[in-house]
Amino acid sequence: MSFRIDKDSLGKVKVPSAAYYGPFTARAINQYKVTGQKAHVNLVMAYIMIKRSAALANRELKALDAKKTRAIVRACDEILSGKLLDHFVVEAINSGAGTAFNMNTNEVVANRALENLGKKKGSYETISPNDHVNMSQSSNDTFPTAMHVAILLNMEETVASLDRLIASLQKKAKKFSGIVKIGRTHLMDAIPVTLGAEFEEYAYSLKQARATLVRSMNGLAYVGLGGTAVGTGANALKGYRQLAIKNLSKVSGLSLKPSDNMFYSLQSKFDIASCSSALRNLAVELNKMANDIRLMASGPTAGLAEILIPAVHAGSSIMPGKVNPSLAECLNMVCFNVIGNDVSVAMAAQAGQFELNVMLPGMLKCMLDSTDMLKNFLPIFAANMVDGIEANRDRLESYIEKSPALVTLLNPYIGYLKAAEIYKESLKTNKSIRELVLSKKLMTKEQLYRVLSKKNLLGS
Repeated sequence: MSFRIDKDSLGKVKVPSAAYYGPFTARAINQYKVTGQKAHVNLVMAYIMIKRSAALANRELKALDAKKTRAIVRACDEILSGKLLDHFVVEAINSGAGTAFNMNTNEVVANRALENLGKKKGSYETISPNDHVNMSQSSNDTFPTAMHVAILLNMEETVASLDRLIASLQKKAKKFSGIVKIGRTHLMDAIPVTLGAEFEEYAYSLKQARATLVRSMNGLAYVGLGGTAVGTGANALKGYRQLAIKNLSKVSGLSLKPSDNMFYSLQSKFDIASCSSALRNLAVELNKMANDIRLMASGPTAGLAEILIPAVHAGSSIMPGKVNPSLAECLNMVCFNVIGNDVSVAMAAQAGQFELNVMLPGMLKCMLDSTDMLKNFLPIFAANMVDGIEANRDRLESYIEKSPALVTLLNPYIGYLKAAEIYKESLKTNKSIRELVLSKKLMTKEQLYRVLSKKNLLGS
């Protein structure tokens, strides 16, 4: 490998000749060896959008000349088209406040812009990563802004994936609306419900979680770009903030707004934590649903076996023919990780001091990991699990007929104590409620069948 010699404020650094990053990044990659994972592509895109927007704002304010602006904007557009992504080499978890990643971005844009001007990489006297690409900016306002943009981009896909799952559940709810099954409380037999009502509840709870998720996204629309180092806007020209955010909204397709309090945007991570908690609450609902599906599918002979699930692959490497609820189990694990990530976000959000929270890269990694898992897997779970679920009607009907819990509906006719006696006798003798009530002549056949009719069972 051949090298060039770049120079920064600490001195000379060997940088691979082909690299578009520069001296800061070359030093950083030797320090931040943490996860082995590069930064998320949406963070790269968000940051490049910021650099592009800043350059145009600085040009409009006559702080950056037209030639340099064109070179920087062209470099940004090339990266936004998918070029040079391999040169964003700083890991997802890096320096406090994300300074290392900001400089990685500044250096890649600067070196590509230099080439656009016919200059060699490292000719920073012409276009400087700090003086030109980073003009009117600090890591302290650009990284929080990039966080909001990257999370919003991921969240939009997450909401779309959630909508796909909700639609599948609603379709099943409608299909199963007339199928009666035994209800359960405390994991014990209870008054009957319909299988459709259970699936409708899953859909409804996810719609509630979706609404909370969308509300949390509203706070992320307010960004602190232009606050520079501590929120005062030092080194940024008057009018820069509004212009830069206007440009950023246009290039990102997001309706971004200047923060009402720039100090808040640098110090507090309330909006990120709120969004994370909304993801956690969604995971809680998804987890409960996945557990129910696993229980309903358990069997086929020694479990509940109330539903039949599609076989997406062989369930066992040793037991032929076994079908496992593998996708529901995968969803469980996704939810566990989302919940764990929320704990990390909460710890990072409270760890800021005075004018800056420096725990941003770790916080962002958690948010993007969570949204990646959800946006990627929920459509698969919908298509390959929920869409293929069928009701095991024979098993469901047998549970209804045999369940002593039906005795609850007889309370108004024979009283609680007598009903309790019938319940215990049913369990002891394995005789049905119908059989015992009729044999003891506690109700007429007509009364009993009316009380235990499907209409009365469902309270309709």
